[in-house]
Amino acid sequence: MKTASLIRQLYLRYPKKISINEHDYVGVMVGKLKKETKSIFLCLDFDETILQEALDFHPDLIITHHPFFYGSKAKILKNDEHKRRVNDILEKNNIPLFSMHINFDGGKPGMNDNLAKALDLHDIYQPEAEICMRIGYLKEAMNVEDFAKYAKEKLHAEYGLLIHEGKDTVQKVGIVGGGGSSFYNVAQEEGCDIYISGDIPHHVRRDIILDKFNYLDLPHEIESIFMEALKEELLKIDPDLNIKTINHEKLMKII
Repeated sequence: MKTASLIRQLYLRYPKKISINEHDYVGVMVGKLKKETKSIFLCLDFDETILQEALDFHPDLIITHHPFFYGSKAKILKNDEHKRRVNDILEKNNIPLFSMHINFDGGKPGMNDNLAKALDLHDIYQPEAEICMRIGYLKEAMNVEDFAKYAKEKLHAEYGLLIHEGKDTVQKVGIVGGGGSSFYNVAQEEGCDIYISGDIPHHVRRDIILDKFNYLDLPHEIESIFMEALKEELLKIDPDLNIKTINHEKLMKII
């Protein structure tokens, strides 16, 4: 289909204005969009570990969740030899790369809608104070530690870190995939029994403990749900698209 039409449909679902963080980058990262797009390569991050696989597939477009460039492209290309090498090879092979970050997180149906559904939550809603967060309810209340194990399994995480300083049972759940631990106070103000996010720093852990709240930290890689979620939306736009997804993210070894 016409690439301009495809991008327009994506931005209708995931408006660029959602990416309100001045340090967030969405849109074309590498190269120039082609007039037609028939094949797409989807991944959470793009780097040298999957470069050859992308070259073999030779898509009309690569779409990532995490931006290929955070910050000044010129500065990154000057200082990061890995980025520079990948950028140059993609440009040489006429393969553009497009990223959808916070606009996908907060869009509908986006990252956190899909994570909430994976937990089988119902009556899911977005709180006014945080566009990316989704809040919903378990069908039945669960013991907090049983829920932590349940969430780890449902979201295909290899480990989880639980702060149990709030209620012993949970039913109302808030979630932001990735590094959204600092938004825990929004979930608490909304009356959630537990909040799920990741990449929690020490000072936020201390704040949660002092606020007597429950928090479950799951690895950033639960966002790999991005590939199948976006693939589904892309096929709604054009069912004839040839889409390849790859999940190459490796978690740190637990010792």
